[in-house]
Amino acid sequence: MSAATDAFVKQNRERLLSELKEFIRIPSISTDPEHAAEVRRAAEFVADSLRRVGLENIEIIPTEGHPLVYADWLHAPGKPTVLCYGHYDVQPADPLELWETPPFEPTERNGNLYARGAVDDKGQMYMHVKAIEALRATNGTLPVNVKFLIEGEEEVGGASIAKYVAEHPEKLRADVALVSDTAMYAEGIPTLCIGLRGLVYMEVEASGPARDLHSGLYGGAAPNAVYGLIELLAKAKDEAGALRITGIYDDVDEPAPAELASWKGLPFSEREFLEGEVGSAALTGEPGRSVLERVWSRPTFEVHGIAGGFTGAGAKTVIPAKATAKVSIRLVPRQEPEKVVAAFKEWVARNTPSGIRTSVRVLSASPGLVVNPDHRAIEIAARAFGDVFGKQTVFTRSGGSIPIVGDFAKHLGIPTILMGFGLPDDGLHSPNEKYKIENYYLGIMTLAHFFEQYGASA
Repeated sequence: MSAATDAFVKQNRERLLSELKEFIRIPSISTDPEHAAEVRRAAEFVADSLRRVGLENIEIIPTEGHPLVYADWLHAPGKPTVLCYGHYDVQPADPLELWETPPFEPTERNGNLYARGAVDDKGQMYMHVKAIEALRATNGTLPVNVKFLIEGEEEVGGASIAKYVAEHPEKLRADVALVSDTAMYAEGIPTLCIGLRGLVYMEVEASGPARDLHSGLYGGAAPNAVYGLIELLAKAKDEAGALRITGIYDDVDEPAPAELASWKGLPFSEREFLEGEVGSAALTGEPGRSVLERVWSRPTFEVHGIAGGFTGAGAKTVIPAKATAKVSIRLVPRQEPEKVVAAFKEWVARNTPSGIRTSVRVLSASPGLVVNPDHRAIEIAARAFGDVFGKQTVFTRSGGSIPIVGDFAKHLGIPTILMGFGLPDDGLHSPNEKYKIENYYLGIMTLAHFFEQYGASA
């Protein structure tokens, strides 16, 4: 069976890539209201694609934001059900001047496909659709039952799908979820991600004087909101990089010895990470922790932007009345977002400088999680991945967050297989985002192998 699906992919390479390019050309930027019609067009493209490969009960589901797309095929009695998730929305392409080729005109170069959304997540999500096509074309049926739930708001927080999953557990009932929105550890190394950090994203607002003041007349006596905010944020870490937010390390579990040992066996170079990926003068973070520990299994505090005062051309000598910072805390498994938010708000109140008033607004919050690598479906996924790539699959964690995985665990009671085919240098959210074209084809084959082997195991 697997040989037949592999042959189908090889015989249809040009068409499969051409269809993906058509999908990518739709500028489905979910954060920009001006692109709402294009986001809707992308949802319709997904629905049409699912219909063409023989799925049933196709729905474009309206939400308060962008629509969800649902489809299913439930004609494999006694076989497991796989819930396939992905997203069709993309990040903005700015800054446009840094793209070598137009972001929404997918371009082949050096064996890669360059475009916004190529790997995050259109290319990877579309593999699921094409794996279904390959199986139906070669076998006339599917070895498992499948449900698809594709969203258009992943890049803006995913509020609509979170609400939908919570309200429709029976409709979405499955044995396992399958997500391709992660990367392989390195090129050619099949990788399953079994852990994600959670995320609390917040705005911290600082207020000083009642209005902007003349720095000559009031400087030295009036509190400065921008400076006060900077002073507050600077207290969040010590000089070595450890967090000072009271309680931030509560409930943080150490990785199991076997997991730490496996990380040490990965082909990781701190120098290559510094020079090739980060590009700074030095790395920072908790002393006594490896880089992989810092990005996979430890909580973090980051400042994403500060706004306030005068930043235009020329000079304007004001003491700012208000300043705002966008900040986030990455959570690790067992840390509860509500508890961490309460601790952060208490810490902010206790450390706010004299003359400054502060407030904290939570924009989104989701927990971290780990998945049991001994789950039958994950074992089968690891075997299928290794079969196609010719190497043993490794298990890693990700420092990033995929909130829907937590929603599937909480409301559906199912684990998620995080089977991604991206590469660390694919440039997600950056100019010149890319996806290795061969990984697109290998991904379709791997997913088809997984469906076959999972169905055969029942």
